[in-house]
Amino acid sequence: MADADAIIVGGGLAGLVTAAELLERGKRVIIVEQEPSSGLGGQAWWSLGGLFLVDSPEQRRMGVRDSLELARQDWFGSAGFDRPEDGWPRRWAEAYLEFAAGEKRAWLRQRGVSFFPVVGWAERGGGAATGHGNSVPRFHIVWGTGPGVVEPFLRRVRAGAASGLVSLRFRHRVDRLITEAGAVVGVAGHVLADDPAERGAPSSRDEVAEFELRAASVVMTSGGIGGNHELVREFWPERLGTPPSELLSGVPAHVDGRGLAIAAGAGAHLVNLDRMWHYTEGITNYAPVWERHGIRILPGPSSLWFDATGHRLPAPLFPGFDTLGTLEHIAATGHAHSWFVLTQRIIEKEFALSGSEQNPDLTGKSIRLLLKRVGRGAPAPVAAFLEKGADFVVASTLPELFAGMQRLSPGLEIDTEGIRREIEARDRELANPFAKDAQVTALRGARRYRGDRLIRVAAPHRILDPAAGPLIAVKLHLITRKSLGGIETDLDGRALASDGRPIPGLYAAGEAAGFGGGGMHGYRALEGTFLGGCLFSGRVAGRTIAAI
Repeated sequence: MADADAIIVGGGLAGLVTAAELLERGKRVIIVEQEPSSGLGGQAWWSLGGLFLVDSPEQRRMGVRDSLELARQDWFGSAGFDRPEDGWPRRWAEAYLEFAAGEKRAWLRQRGVSFFPVVGWAERGGGAATGHGNSVPRFHIVWGTGPGVVEPFLRRVRAGAASGLVSLRFRHRVDRLITEAGAVVGVAGHVLADDPAERGAPSSRDEVAEFELRAASVVMTSGGIGGNHELVREFWPERLGTPPSELLSGVPAHVDGRGLAIAAGAGAHLVNLDRMWHYTEGITNYAPVWERHGIRILPGPSSLWFDATGHRLPAPLFPGFDTLGTLEHIAATGHAHSWFVLTQRIIEKEFALSGSEQNPDLTGKSIRLLLKRVGRGAPAPVAAFLEKGADFVVASTLPELFAGMQRLSPGLEIDTEGIRREIEARDRELANPFAKDAQVTALRGARRYRGDRLIRVAAPHRILDPAAGPLIAVKLHLITRKSLGGIETDLDGRALASDGRPIPGLYAAGEAAGFGGGGMHGYRALEGTFLGGCLFSGRVAGRTIAAI
């Protein structure tokens, strides 16, 4: 006897979207989640709420001319698909691009989702039209950030629970999939002890009972591996060099990859596990929620970037341009950190912090707080890190700045004279409206976009201009975030075996499926595509199952 029409493993965004689609069609759903009820919404709740849209009204109002053709050029130039396993990821990429340029915005608007009017320009690329990066701004921040993305689907699931169509099974940890005659027919595992842990905080793994649940369809939406540093290092790609010995975590520890191994145990084909998305601009959270909790800086393009020993990163590895290109370069230095050197004027205009909790104005939908972003002073969350964070050095002079940087680098000599030469040479470039320094040219170009000029990119100025001070150095750490590979799926969200055949009864969505197909981003992402991938793949899986 079936306990429901579908069992969804994981209560993150992809799972909630899958459930919402099933509920709209009158299906009975069980959501199985190992964490307490406080964790419903998963990683999406912590996010800034950025979504990739193509040729949107928001873009057009900002003077941006976008098209599906340009977005496809950017996506495939970034993805670099080159493997036999990229067949389904390619198809998912095409389907997602059609969705992002088509009904995605209207579908979200129908559910009450709205957008901040200024479109952000993330991942500006590596310098070639056919290569990596967004040719135009496409990063649409949801009004309400991550919680604002989660809310309509969570609301639908809670209504389903009230009507009896949804059973929410918190503290239920799936340990295996039940298979019969080659089909997945349910899940089995352990009930964990109740735990009052807050969202993201570690929770108990004490087992108090066993359970089995059965349904005609099981959907794996259990996320990736970013919280499991052992797995990150195990699958670390050779192209990025030696796995770093030190990493911050951009996701909670329970994002541990267990769901991938469980799906593989039932015959699912895992592909592209060496494709991953980690950031280079991590700072240590002074108020951590989970172990090694890091926050990512979302930088504008003006800060000078130096490696751990004081050598400036080469063009086009500027802040906000090429995440994995920068990661590869930093990893090759043999050190797991690097440095931004900037001014107070730059930090006030250009620094934002990733995460819903670090953006109370956008998360709380507060116009009053939002207006402070265009006033004097750094945003309050950034100012708090300046005061309390372990990775910030503030000084009036270069010698004082260098002394602070050296204190944060015990046992490693920094070429401070080399940093001085780079700063002074860069400052000389600003005497004219043209320059040979590619970063100066890039930031001047960025200010031609209205959104960057308004709230994102500081007016070009000399780093050593006293009026722009004080000077600031930020020690940046590598920080884990997303898996770009996972369970191979077809365009119906069905999990595939290694021979390419669908496994009856088994589906996957979200990060567990590489956001679709086992890796629809390829080697590199364009940002705003992780939440969007959860939305799209969850919608596909839910609609497929509902039609059975």
